Amino acid sequence: MTNMIAIRPLRRYAFIAAATAALAACGGDSSESEPTEPTIPPDAQAIVDASAVAMGDTESVRFELRRSGAPVYIDQVEQLALNSVIGQFEVPGSAQAVIEVEVDGGLISELGAVALDDEIWLSNPITGVFEPLPAGIDVDPSLFFDPENGWQPLMEDLTDVELVGIEERDGADRYHVTATAPAERVEVVTARLVRDQDVEIDFWIQPVTGEVRAAEFTADVGGDEVAWALELSEYGEDFDIEPPEGLGS
Repeated sequence: MTNMIAIRPLRRYAFIAAATAALAACGGDSSESEPTEPTIPPDAQAIVDASAVAMGDTESVRFELRRSGAPVYIDQVEQLALNSVIGQFEVPGSAQAVIEVEVDGGLISELGAVALDDEIWLSNPITGVFEPLPAGIDVDPSLFFDPENGWQPLMEDLTDVELVGIEERDGADRYHVTATAPAERVEVVTARLVRDQDVEIDFWIQPVTGEVRAAEFTADVGGDEVAWALELSEYGEDFDIEPPEGLGS
């Protein structure tokens, strides 16, 4: 197989430019209308129970995941360290995303990724043409948000749940809850980026709907610390997720 990791300086391909513009135009708007009552009772277990139902019922969402700290690689030869994934998800398993990676510890590049059913395409970092996901790269944008198999069981299996209080986040009140998530659930909701460890997670939860609006946690990678920050918004929106144009053979 041709080594597709021999990346040149950052190039803005048509899909990435269009996707970035679309995601920026419709993402993370704190002015989006949200219900304000009746609120979930301010009890930690009641909040995560309601959240489990809400997350399992999610039909679509915009997600923004960012990494800081030690590198986390998405390829077997450890040349592509993930910096961020910004994308949109629709049930049952469709997603599109722009993935920012750091190459060999320095160069920054962006990749477009699309998943529809069982097919995954990734933009070639040299040509910009979309191709089926090559062997040796482990990134499926649909796995960054799986409501039924990922988020609902995650919220159901939390332990040591505590309510920190009500805090403002992105211009709105949220329940701030801390809890410990089991390793097998963390692996699913992080698309296999975090493995083999329980983690303590801070959640910010919409107090009426139970939707998780943000989550932050740290994990260990080879003895080094990695910090993850997730923002979720635009629940229930219609996203236009289609196979990319100009597919390579």
